Amino acid sequence: MQNFFVKSHGLGNDYITLNQDDISFELTEKAIVRICDVHFGIGSDGILLKVPSKKADFGLRILNPDGSEAEKSGNGLRIFAKYLYDYGFTSGKVFSIETLGGLVKAEVIAEKNGKAKTIKVDMGKAIFESEKIPVTCENEECIGETLKLADKEYEINCVSVGNPHCVVLKEELDEAEILRYGSEIENHPMFPNRINVQFAKVTSPNEVEVIIWERGAGWTLASGSSSCAVACTVVKRGLTERNLSIKMPGGSLAIEIDEDWEIRMTGEVREIANGTLGAELLEDLA
Repeated sequence: MQNFFVKSHGLGNDYITLNQDDISFELTEKAIVRICDVHFGIGSDGILLKVPSKKADFGLRILNPDGSEAEKSGNGLRIFAKYLYDYGFTSGKVFSIETLGGLVKAEVIAEKNGKAKTIKVDMGKAIFESEKIPVTCENEECIGETLKLADKEYEINCVSVGNPHCVVLKEELDEAEILRYGSEIENHPMFPNRINVQFAKVTSPNEVEVIIWERGAGWTLASGSSSCAVACTVVKRGLTERNLSIKMPGGSLAIEIDEDWEIRMTGEVREIANGTLGAELLEDLA
């Protein structure tokens, strides 16, 4: 069906999925911003675009609501995997997906009424080398380093899980604080490709509470890649065990990290709506 879309969420982190083969318009930066706008479009935290792949079973582009492109998204990958399974692109429960951040294996763990409910994704390997994240840092790894803002300093921990993350460990979490400083951290000169930001509080050896400022999207109820980044950081700092529940405002994800820093993430995904883009919206996109 031409210009068919599906809107789904992973713990409140919502995406619109489109198939590149079925859309009648060019998905420009302007079009992405308009579709993601809650007033003038459908409204979402981004667009997942199904594209061809020569390296995996399926290809995926992840487009932020500001029109930029992300390397990887944990919630986005689970949402995309559900779309592929629910809409008959695959009958298998295990398949591979190519992203800008690397190849990913997805597995449908549980389903209900023939639809995928719980998805596990192998998110690849955590990278701590400053140059590969990338982050401008004097040391080989940016762990426990100081970030200076206009009126505040933070101790930061940086890691890539296919996209860059800056984790700040806190005694208490304050939504107002990350809303105030999230954008400044995201766009700090220390991060040449900008960065995702998480404030994290360890509550037990197996649980961490997190609030998130997502690169290109802002305040976000949940993020799969952010959960992975936080989990890797607290393990790296020796604060927790390797099997963790990451608790966000939108819900929790289960994260497993092995001795080689390979990451597996498991969580639910829910469809919100599906349909076709309206003719008048398509006129506006042109």
